[in-house]
Amino acid sequence: MLRGYFALLFPLILFSMACMDDEAWYDLNVSIQPQADTAQTDTLQYRKPIGVFITHEGNFMYDNASLSYYDIEQKQVYNHVFYNVNHLPLGDVAQSMSLHDSLGYIVVNNSGKIYVINVYNYQYVGKITGLVSPRYIHFISDTKAYVSDLYAKSIAIVNPKTLEVTGSISVDNHNPSFYQHATEQMVAFGRYVFTNCWSYDDKILVIDTEADRLVDSLTVLKQPNSMVLDKYNKLWVACDGGHQGSAYGYDTPGLVKIDAETRTIEKIFSFDLEDGVSELCSNGTGDTLFFLNRHVYRHAVVSESAPEVLIESSYEPGYTGGFYGLGVDPATSEIYIADAQDYIQRGVVYRYSSRGKLIDEFSVGIAPGSFCFKLARQ
Repeated sequence: MLRGYFALLFPLILFSMACMDDEAWYDLNVSIQPQADTAQTDTLQYRKPIGVFITHEGNFMYDNASLSYYDIEQKQVYNHVFYNVNHLPLGDVAQSMSLHDSLGYIVVNNSGKIYVINVYNYQYVGKITGLVSPRYIHFISDTKAYVSDLYAKSIAIVNPKTLEVTGSISVDNHNPSFYQHATEQMVAFGRYVFTNCWSYDDKILVIDTEADRLVDSLTVLKQPNSMVLDKYNKLWVACDGGHQGSAYGYDTPGLVKIDAETRTIEKIFSFDLEDGVSELCSNGTGDTLFFLNRHVYRHAVVSESAPEVLIESSYEPGYTGGFYGLGVDPATSEIYIADAQDYIQRGVVYRYSSRGKLIDEFSVGIAPGSFCFKLARQ
């Protein structure tokens, strides 16, 4: 889904009805003391419990995105950790977060930057700028990473060591009717990276990471929004099919299975026209898929049967809000659901077992959208 743009149109209508000072949303009762010496974390990291970072988009154009950290063992959430430690607003629309070594890279979409923090004390390390509308970061090596982009019609090449943009890969197909290709998530297979083109598009692009260039493309269903690679090297793609009234069309959404080696479609699971398939994830062993379609669905990658509902949503069909983000702990396969509610009030995160039993729930920031899991030895 187009986080911060499409789904948050409703809050824009309400901006004139309420004063929404950024500071009013900060949980000032939470105090996280940064460690004095970052180097000391090398000896402490093995005693830290497993945790998960949660990015919150906030309201589009309001610069009130935020970051939370949830201590899984203690069932304790710390909201606004970036601001509370660094006394610096995160920016406008926190889209995603990825970890590399001891650093966390927070992609702030509408601010056109990526903040880098120490994952043990949340302290600011630096930032990557010179980006148009960044979405996700994918690490090729210690000195090279790709950054997908909504509007740039290119993938940025950055150096994580120097935090500099070092080049770009053009993905512009010069389509005069639609703004293509916008790139989203990235999945690696050998020397290649697959990236999905979500907005008004139906393509999966293939990038050669050694040559840093576009070498192939695959046509799937309309608007592929998320992808995962399973244990058998099958690429699964969730496609939402577009929306009613779209100039690009409104087609059946579905789940597409692709052989990553041959780049051929092997199976399509179709859904009803009014459905919205999104937020595709897999468990740690890569044998089970989870995704949102109003409810949370589960699907074994070897199954020929249709995906099944695992966790039901209490929201009525067509509700603007509700289940918005999904994450699966790679160590335990526990399921985390981000409930944006109405995109105005603080959201809620639900933690479930892999079998769908509720374990915990807690309040977070506005419009929680993505999860980033930190293992004890990370």
